[in-house]
Amino acid sequence: MVTRLNSKDLKFKQAFDAFITQDREGAADVAAVVRDIITAVRADGLAALKTYTQQFDGFELSDATIAVSADEIDRAEAACDADDLAALDFAAARIRSYHQRQMPRDERYIDDMGVTLGWRWTCVDAAGLYAPGGRAAYPSSVLMNAIPAKVAGVGRLAMATPSPKGEMNPLVLGAAKRAGVDEIYRIGGAQAIAALAFGAGAIAPVDVIVGPGNAYVAEAKRQVFGYVGIDSVAGPSEILVVADGKNDPAWIAADLLSQAEHAPSSQSVLITDDAGFADKVNVAVEEQLAASPRKQIAQATWNNNSAIIVVASLEDAPALVDRIAPEHLELAVDDPETLLAKVRHAGAIFLGRHTPEAVGDYVAGPDHVLPTAHAARYASGLSVMDFMKRTSIIGCDEAALAKIGPAAARLADAEGLASHAKSVRVRLKK
Repeated sequence: MVTRLNSKDLKFKQAFDAFITQDREGAADVAAVVRDIITAVRADGLAALKTYTQQFDGFELSDATIAVSADEIDRAEAACDADDLAALDFAAARIRSYHQRQMPRDERYIDDMGVTLGWRWTCVDAAGLYAPGGRAAYPSSVLMNAIPAKVAGVGRLAMATPSPKGEMNPLVLGAAKRAGVDEIYRIGGAQAIAALAFGAGAIAPVDVIVGPGNAYVAEAKRQVFGYVGIDSVAGPSEILVVADGKNDPAWIAADLLSQAEHAPSSQSVLITDDAGFADKVNVAVEEQLAASPRKQIAQATWNNNSAIIVVASLEDAPALVDRIAPEHLELAVDDPETLLAKVRHAGAIFLGRHTPEAVGDYVAGPDHVLPTAHAARYASGLSVMDFMKRTSIIGCDEAALAKIGPAAARLADAEGLASHAKSVRVRLKK
């Protein structure tokens, strides 16, 4: 049964704190297993990949089959439903357009002491993308991870995706082709992350690794961070809906279940100021669960990790939202802009009754790779910036150094770094 909380209850604060700090993923420690896999791939390269692919995906990998050929991609695309491909094209165009607006600009200027200052943005040389292929394959995630990299200007984009029993999802390959993926490898799990980070066989190492995955993939990304950049260590999916009683309960129930069906560790939360409406949503959720093809997964999420919270006024909602810092936040109210102005922490915010979170997952344009597990307090969703880095630019002529150099030398003296000070003063003697 879903957790029910009411802000008027005397112990609401304690109950709310307990709810938002619960462990949704369990305490399974995969770090040691992942460390062994990474060590093996670094030492044995392709041989280790062959062993793990046989063990985990159940097919024999070879030098000839590790990479997916252009012909294979074309055949997979031909096998896809034409309407599905059209939807991918539609989504890709909107995602690309949105991310093109994120491109940062270089800056150069001369300050009042004559010093040339600025910065320059450049993209990484190569990026790796992990595309899941286990419980569910997500072509939309391929678009969301690959397109920002290509918009940023990344010249080489390599994708790793598991192929259980040697089979691959045709629509995933179709999405990779549309997003501009340059290389596709049929490997998965922690071993794929290790291969992308350090290289293995024909797979050359990359600079940044992005993309979702299971606990082993997430831990592998954590362990290779520092050798390469990563987008984040993602946790289970989340949605929080702030809704008044004017909504259709069936709409809100469907929104809550849209994330509940991802995995048993997902979380769905409703905050409302209408107790009667909360009851109706709960009934609608149970009705929709009964007919859901992913009932077992969504039911576990709803019963174990989710909550309906009744507040005295929706003006109280932003403070609770910021404590949760959800991955997805829907503001299903008459005036979402008012609440939007008061919310600080959320991965993506969906405004109004006609903006379900699902449009953000597919076709709205912003990236659906978002911070989870309260990380929206300090992190942002995937963007072109994850594939770019900023380089500072500094330039002095003799006159400019004469103005700022003495202070630099004085600070170097104070820190006991004599050569730092000398490198400035030898230029000031003239």
